[in-house]
Amino acid sequence: MDEKTFKTRTKKLAVAIIRQTEKLPKSRAADVIGRQLLRSGTSVGANYRAACRAKSTADMINNPKSQIVNLKSSIQNRKS
Repeated sequence: MDEKTFKTRTKKLAVAIIRQTEKLPKSRAADVIGRQLLRSGTSVGANYRAACRAKSTADMINNPKSQIVNLKSSIQNRKS
């Protein structure tokens, strides 16, 4: 997958997550889960863009690791 395609997909993911969290019921539990889902789901694209701007190999390697953690967290929250 090329860089442009991945950026587009991560942006669509962020928009979908935002829309889903807006549909959550108005309760304290849903608010907590929604906030975590927003943080973890929307940070995937931001982390990818940061990796694209990395100045060293170490920076480039470290950023995708945090993306994977955030993406797994998002997937787990969406299943809840």
